[in-house]
Amino acid sequence: MTTTLTTGLARLADHTSRAHPYDLLRELRDASPFTDPASGIVVVGRRADCETVLRSPRVSSNRMGAGITKVPQQPNLMNLDAPHHTRLRRLAGKAFKPRVIERWRPRVQAIVRELLADIAASGAHSVDMVSAFAYPLPVRVICEMLGVPREDHPVFEKWAHAIAYTVDPQLVPGELTTEVERHVEEARDGFVGYFSRLIEERKREPRGDILSELIAAEEEGDRITERDLILTCILLLVAGHETTANLILNGLLGLLRHPDQLRLLRERPELAEAAVEEVLRYDAPTQMVTRIAREPFTLGDTEVSAGQPLLLLLAAANRDPEQHREADVFDITRGDPGHLGFAAGPHFCLGSVLARMEGAVALNAFAQAFVEPRLDETSLHYRPHVSVRGPDHLRIDFRGIRLDALPDAGTTEESAVGHG
Repeated sequence: MTTTLTTGLARLADHTSRAHPYDLLRELRDASPFTDPASGIVVVGRRADCETVLRSPRVSSNRMGAGITKVPQQPNLMNLDAPHHTRLRRLAGKAFKPRVIERWRPRVQAIVRELLADIAASGAHSVDMVSAFAYPLPVRVICEMLGVPREDHPVFEKWAHAIAYTVDPQLVPGELTTEVERHVEEARDGFVGYFSRLIEERKREPRGDILSELIAAEEEGDRITERDLILTCILLLVAGHETTANLILNGLLGLLRHPDQLRLLRERPELAEAAVEEVLRYDAPTQMVTRIAREPFTLGDTEVSAGQPLLLLLAAANRDPEQHREADVFDITRGDPGHLGFAAGPHFCLGSVLARMEGAVALNAFAQAFVEPRLDETSLHYRPHVSVRGPDHLRIDFRGIRLDALPDAGTTEESAVGHG
């Protein structure tokens, strides 16, 4: 597949579009579905068309060797089709059932409280919410769930950052640098070696973590092979970290830029789950996914050939006015969960329950604890990735942090810090 692109897709790939992509996404959605004449990519942006493709047995998620991503793919849940995908997802899904994930809510709340306490203890009234809150939270959660010791969390975060490059399509202009490619391979090798050792430990001494649950997962005598288990752990850690961090950050941006919605969440914390759904619709961390046509079919007026790549603009579909009223308005009371923030069909996000829970806890804690938070727009800078979108710097100013306002705060402890 050529990486030459017509103007619209080239603009979408341009890093300068990362902060404000939605006008361009609207243009591409309104013109879709269409075949980009320069690259041969079928661009899909309408809500109904995206869902049709995501659920269609005529398309494949196996992008290994297809040349539509910059970095060669591995056979994990994202890049497998039935029956291997069905089998592996059924087994892995046992460790991610809502009742299993809900047991982790108190620990997530505790980690959120610890992170906010660290910010408060610093005495600062300005903080980068990326490095101090949104990134440490999901990496600590998923590492603890997989049984990774605390001292190894920083290297896991570094490896997760490196592997995030593997999901970007060839829209990004230019070639990956040798250094980035080396970091990706080092991260993959590091994860494989680490999880191989950890799996052996858990086989000998199971614990109450997700890794032990995955090892024990069985159905009619069928278990996850060690190779699949390692690749699944890598995917869970990378996706669980990158996607959830950006969900939280995009949620913070939505609330900071819409003070009425922040005030509403502060007054009505029961809206936290609805706020997460609105963030997933309004500014989803996963902006696009790719698929490969298994066989010829027609989408709208567009003929799709066997082997042709499709680019599904989920972020555009989530603001389709044919599906969502006032689609460009951020409204946490919308009560409209019909978005594609976690995709749809057989590859609906396995970790969606965990991401939703973490997002709700984090956004509610932010709304309750921070006193008069204000976004420093000059600090806002986005990561270079196209598929997974979120800031790598987001600084806020605030008057103080009220730890006593958090859901798990003690009833007698006065924990207001730095305000009054």
